[in-house]
Amino acid sequence: MTSPDSPRVVLRPEILSTAPYRQGKPAPADAFKLSSNENPFSPIPEVLAAIAGASINRYPDAAARVLSERLASRFGVATEEIHVGSGSVSILAALIQAAAAPGDEVVFAWRSFEAYPGLVTVAGATGVMVPNRPDHSHDLEAMAAAVTDRTRVVIVCTPNNPTSTIVTADEFEKFMAAVPPTVLVLLDEAYAEFVTDPDAVDGTTLIGRYPNLVVLRTFSKAYGLAGLRIGYAIGPEYILDAVRATSIPLSVTEPAQRGAMAALDNEATLLERVAELVDRRDDLWERLRSLGWSAPQPQGNFIWFATGEETEAVYDVFLDHGIVGRMLGDGIRVSVGEAESVDKLVSAAAEVVEKLPRALSNTALD
Repeated sequence: MTSPDSPRVVLRPEILSTAPYRQGKPAPADAFKLSSNENPFSPIPEVLAAIAGASINRYPDAAARVLSERLASRFGVATEEIHVGSGSVSILAALIQAAAAPGDEVVFAWRSFEAYPGLVTVAGATGVMVPNRPDHSHDLEAMAAAVTDRTRVVIVCTPNNPTSTIVTADEFEKFMAAVPPTVLVLLDEAYAEFVTDPDAVDGTTLIGRYPNLVVLRTFSKAYGLAGLRIGYAIGPEYILDAVRATSIPLSVTEPAQRGAMAALDNEATLLERVAELVDRRDDLWERLRSLGWSAPQPQGNFIWFATGEETEAVYDVFLDHGIVGRMLGDGIRVSVGEAESVDKLVSAAAEVVEKLPRALSNTALD
């Protein structure tokens, strides 16, 4: 071990002052881990069989050609307009590094995905955080107004993690009309398959309409492949070529590629599970409303409790009931998990209403 008095390696000060991304806390044996927005269903046999057939002594196909071709056919684009990465967050990192450098700015809503600030800092750029509206949704007008001649990237997250709110198609169309075509817009749709609001934007319907738009999707959530780390981007070839230049080579493993293909082959079964989770989510939200909570109507596979100064106390109540949520400063995000977790969460929420009523004053109005 080095002595405290030993000379220290010079590291970037902005990195040293940046908190690393922290994974959701593990759950005790008698609790439900609802802190990471994971799909609670076990993998289907077809996915397990596909993974088992992988040749892990060989390097994977760096271009994920088979999967890229499958996705290109699905969305009616060229294979070069698809990029497969080790989760959508890794593609986000590569996109930001490809477009933004020191002195440049990246605009995103706040609160939104907690990894965004760190990704921007690593690129050497400056993050511009635009506050969400009182209902916890993106303020796209304010985000467009925050774009300057230094802006290189704007990130739009829908459904927004952690508030579970959506951007509407009409809002997004107006936003894209206001953003200069030289600014890269990233539409982060990691939870798109859980959306039931007919007014929500769907990035896959916008392909080819905007030359500065890249749509991000993942197999982690709806398809239940979080442990394999695989996602993809759809966008102009020259932008994705830049991503391919900034990405870590060979980072998408063969088991991940095989698992994603098997998931697509059995998509109907997996989307039945998504529908079950959506029903569970909506029932849970209605039960919370009946208790007096007015959390944003969720469109992801999670619910946002904006608990303000009572956040730690509410987190402890949830934990006492066997619910491990994700504490994020001014609120708690709770994933929709196993059916058995619902009653426990409702009981915990009822106790908060009784003992910590101030926590409810921070939630959004319907």
